[in-house]
Amino acid sequence: MRTSLSRVLSPLIMLLLVFGVFQSANAEDKPFAEKKIVLQISDGDPSKQQLVINVANNLIKEYGQDKVAIEIVAFGPGLRLLFKDNEHTGRLKGLDAAGVEFTACSNTITNMSKQLGHPVEINPLATTTSPGIVRITKLVTEEGYVLVKP
Repeated sequence: MRTSLSRVLSPLIMLLLVFGVFQSANAEDKPFAEKKIVLQISDGDPSKQQLVINVANNLIKEYGQDKVAIEIVAFGPGLRLLFKDNEHTGRLKGLDAAGVEFTACSNTITNMSKQLGHPVEINPLATTTSPGIVRITKLVTEEGYVLVKP
């Protein structure tokens, strides 16, 4: 009896462990998320920044904030979306309240700081990663996110 029980429980325990390892932090925050979307912003054009924000809002409206996990990853000129004084800061706060995560590329922060001649101040809602494209690749290949580049 003990042997057959351990044969049944061992695979079940392994399955639970594997499942737990591959969940992202965002997915853990939203255990009922049916969709996982990473939005890439690598363009400094303010209209593209607004488009990324609109897309995030549309996804939340369509699926509901508990049913969709969204992460906006900014690098290159797109990092400007996550500047502390960006004109879209109020809208970013609204997205943050809905559970959207913001990630800034630390490589871009370093390079832009050199180019501008002063440290770049990033919105406190954002976390940093190095490099941004690696974060996107990880989300897509390891965590089941779909990449959207509006």
